[in-house]
Amino acid sequence: MSRYVAAIDQGTTSTRAMIFDHAGTVIAVDQREHSQIFPRAGWVEHDPAEVWENTRAVVAGALAKGDLTAADIAAVGITNQRETTVVWDRATGEPVYNAIVWQDTRTDRIAEELGQLGGGQERYREKTGLPLATYFSGPKIKWILDNVEGARERAEAGELAFGNMDTWILWNMTGGTDGGVHATDPTNASRTLLMDLETLQWDSEIAAEMGVPLSLLPEIRSSSEVYGTVRARGALAGVPIAGILGDQQAATFGQACLTPGEAKNTYGTGNFVLLNTGNDKVLSNNGLLTTVCYQLGDAKPVYALEGAIAVTGSLVQWLRDNLGMIGSAAEIEEHARTVEDNGGAYFVPAFSGLFAPYWRSDARGAIVGLTRFVSKGHLARAVLEATAFQTREVIDAMNADSGVALTSLKVDGGMVVNELLMQFQADILGVEVIRPVVAETTALGAAYAAGLAVGFWESEDAIRTNWAEDKRWQPALDETRREAEYRNWKKAVTKTFDWVED
Repeated sequence: MSRYVAAIDQGTTSTRAMIFDHAGTVIAVDQREHSQIFPRAGWVEHDPAEVWENTRAVVAGALAKGDLTAADIAAVGITNQRETTVVWDRATGEPVYNAIVWQDTRTDRIAEELGQLGGGQERYREKTGLPLATYFSGPKIKWILDNVEGARERAEAGELAFGNMDTWILWNMTGGTDGGVHATDPTNASRTLLMDLETLQWDSEIAAEMGVPLSLLPEIRSSSEVYGTVRARGALAGVPIAGILGDQQAATFGQACLTPGEAKNTYGTGNFVLLNTGNDKVLSNNGLLTTVCYQLGDAKPVYALEGAIAVTGSLVQWLRDNLGMIGSAAEIEEHARTVEDNGGAYFVPAFSGLFAPYWRSDARGAIVGLTRFVSKGHLARAVLEATAFQTREVIDAMNADSGVALTSLKVDGGMVVNELLMQFQADILGVEVIRPVVAETTALGAAYAAGLAVGFWESEDAIRTNWAEDKRWQPALDETRREAEYRNWKKAVTKTFDWVED
């Protein structure tokens, strides 16, 4: 009898395979980083072939570490970096171009030109829940078709396929050129600017305006159903692939935010706050995204409001890799603890513009408030505080849109091991911050979606039962200082605007 469920977590900086038991406990994990390609300022790419090879390697590695075989696995789920765009040849399986990553800003002109057709940044929001921005997949597809020689003609002839990373992994795992399944789920499809949130189908009018042939797009299926089985060449041969969730929706699912009004924040490469709004889609008036949270089988879709922050954990990585100020991510907390506050310095990491709630692609990063007093410790603290301040901005917008004030925040992701950050997050929000026992809930959410589809877990109640608290932080900053710090941050943000003129 199969005793476990596996999940593939294809992220922005690495790919990981994790295996869980019925209690949601991690049994085994294997992980590999992949190359970050920066052809020019504002461009970010990944090699899809490298990602696929890493996926195969980590799946085999996790099974080996757990001393398991495919027979032990009931199902496998996929979760992925959203919006990252791959276009490949159906006959050869070769990508026509590198994957264009969600952080990439090269499609700014495309978004601007589409907005000039009428409605500006809000042109597609009513149908898609999204503003016109470089973040999403649709303009990235258009850029590839417009700029790769012969790509548009081949796409229109039906020779090419598009997918976010979930679709790329699914297609390869189920056979690739030999009958691979070309499908996605509504959480990923809702991040393309091409899906109608009401019908959960591709919108032919928007696709035509973007010059994206419908034949290029994958079939949209639910987030929890059997899409196909792993082909014989894989370590999981014969195992059903039964769950797909975009990474932030997967974390929401893994955090058991299954009731309207429940919210989580994932601290990863970027930060992503999601608020479950139930079967009602709430269009934002405050710079948030309306997205599909999940759809289980034939059930009605569950929607969410989302605040997407581009640079949080990757700011720590930048401090380590680009400046050499720290030797490892863990060191930043050590340096930050050498000082009592930020010394008046604020770091706004608008490396690829600002996402929610501003959506300013013209912004670029800035450190403000510098004096001779500011030390390495103050800068380390400013880096951590930037994550908490950006989260506060998104939570304020979420409270305004939903009409309900958040009373606590569930947190997950790699950065939640940083206890100084978690305490400051509680301080600047003025609410409790709660960390679960399993902090890496993204893979767990994908495992839950797959397990529910094959009956490994009986219902959503099993997910609620599995969720367990590890630690919580109470706000300890008085309101006067909290609001003064936040005003300074808001002032610092304005200094990043209008930097890019073309």
